[in-house]
Amino acid sequence: MSWSKLKQQLESFLSPALSGRVEYRSTSYRYLPDKAGLCYIAVDKKNVFNMSDASTSIRWYQTEQEIKNDPQLQIPISKEELDAVRADTKGLVPEERLKVIARGRKIGELAKELLSAQTALSKSNFVAVANKFLSLSIEESIESKDILLNILALIDRRVGKKRIQNMSGKIKLKHPVVQYFYELRLSTM
Repeated sequence: MSWSKLKQQLESFLSPALSGRVEYRSTSYRYLPDKAGLCYIAVDKKNVFNMSDASTSIRWYQTEQEIKNDPQLQIPISKEELDAVRADTKGLVPEERLKVIARGRKIGELAKELLSAQTALSKSNFVAVANKFLSLSIEESIESKDILLNILALIDRRVGKKRIQNMSGKIKLKHPVVQYFYELRLSTM
């Protein structure tokens, strides 16, 4: 599918409140046929979704330690996770320390997931993922570990106000760029 046709289809699924604010852009290299063009998402004429751009306000993690030490990252801990740590330590650890251990475990898992998602994204082809989005259901796109699928689903008109508001817990565990588009969509409601 040509870029113009794909762009037209993606824009037809944009939420009405974001129409005109969110744009899909592409650059191509006319004289380098083996070099793929870059595709990115702009919000209010500012490139937001472009990993290689150093001027972007979205944080792209380089190491697992950066994720673990990020003070803005909020990790909700469930009662089941606390109970699992309590069972592993056989009840010998104070209650405050259980929360620290559970958070440490969860943030370690999250760091690995975020880095692998970022790595997959940097190697992926925007056009291929966008075509996949057009053939998947919204639920599959939202639940996917693919950052780009999450973004495309969040700004889709088929995702309603109630569903967006109910996603706040899940979004905290996603990449900062997904959180950015969630906040953008939430601000238009």
